[in-house]
Amino acid sequence: MDKQIIPYKFSIKSKREQIQNMFTIISTRYDLLNRIISWGLDKRWRNKVFKLVLQRNPDSVLDIATGTADMAILLSKTKARHILAIDTSVGMLAVAREKINALGLQRQIRIEIQDAENIKCPDNFFDAATITYGIRNFENLERSLSEAFRVLKSNGILVILETSVPSNPLIRLGYKLYTKKIVPKIGAMISKDKNAYEYLAESAINFQSGSEIVAILRKIGYQTVKSLPQVFGISTIYVAEKCS
Repeated sequence: MDKQIIPYKFSIKSKREQIQNMFTIISTRYDLLNRIISWGLDKRWRNKVFKLVLQRNPDSVLDIATGTADMAILLSKTKARHILAIDTSVGMLAVAREKINALGLQRQIRIEIQDAENIKCPDNFFDAATITYGIRNFENLERSLSEAFRVLKSNGILVILETSVPSNPLIRLGYKLYTKKIVPKIGAMISKDKNAYEYLAESAINFQSGSEIVAILRKIGYQTVKSLPQVFGISTIYVAEKCS
């Protein structure tokens, strides 16, 4: 990802620090804004990620960049005994912890402050890993995906959900107009942080997708890599397997 795309352009802090601070600021309104901005489609796409992981009948799952733990909570339905949900934002994890405790899932889902670039878990540890709307916020994308590869068991699966830009010219035009002009206004009105949603919009439009992400995953060593565009390609699910 272009390192020039950062939330607070006049800040001297690193991208990693800015992302941590940004998500803490918007954490209490993040779930609501996801539902509004995606027209509720984000829930449908997360459910598809869940079904892909469920097919593997995992015992242990890692949810990277868990945010408010929407994906981790959904993954609890796989009956995996161990789910580790990691993120760098204290604010997002505070919301996540409240949700997990309210559902009585604290024994199944463990929350930790961890960086995707340096996952504090042994090699070959998890049956599956997920990243939903996280990879475009990573400071070093390849390193983060390599870390996910390292902690996956042989035949383990990584499933990623991320924004993407439609290939159809007319749909792409409408997508860019909505993302650039409407999303930041909705975000600023509800979250009170205009910079955050200007960044999220700009990064969504400029982030690599499709064959570019597939190429990175294959370079790292993942095999049987697939990209599954959703709703004209406004988001894409990537499925990558670590073969033995």
